[in-house]
Amino acid sequence: MSTTDKGPEPHVVNIEEASLVNENYRTVIWTGSNLQVTVMAIKGGDDIGLEVHENIDQFLRIEGGRGKVQMGPAEDNLIHEWEAGDGEAIMVPAGTWHNVTAIGDETLKLYSIYSPPEHDHGIVQVTKADPE
Repeated sequence: MSTTDKGPEPHVVNIEEASLVNENYRTVIWTGSNLQVTVMAIKGGDDIGLEVHENIDQFLRIEGGRGKVQMGPAEDNLIHEWEAGDGEAIMVPAGTWHNVTAIGDETLKLYSIYSPPEHDHGIVQVTKADPE
């Protein structure tokens, strides 16, 4: 399965399969002018990294593994916390600080939709430490 960014051309993908086969921290698979789709693999015990997107709404869906989801109005005030697993969706409103941490040893597999796009077209980050 190719995960090369096909945007902004019309495209159909089995998003569950794309998420599960992805071994990279982040792979951008489609970028349009108003929407972007990435697949992610977060190693057990690691996290996405505490962040905020001031003008971007974000949707994440877990396809494998379990994660601890934290959100709040400030980086030192994460007042919401949930545990989420396969098939569950996470909605992050613009301006909300958030993080997702893989629970246990299993790699957390998910996809994320940004509106508008957050990352450059075609970005592949093999590890969290790799630059975009």
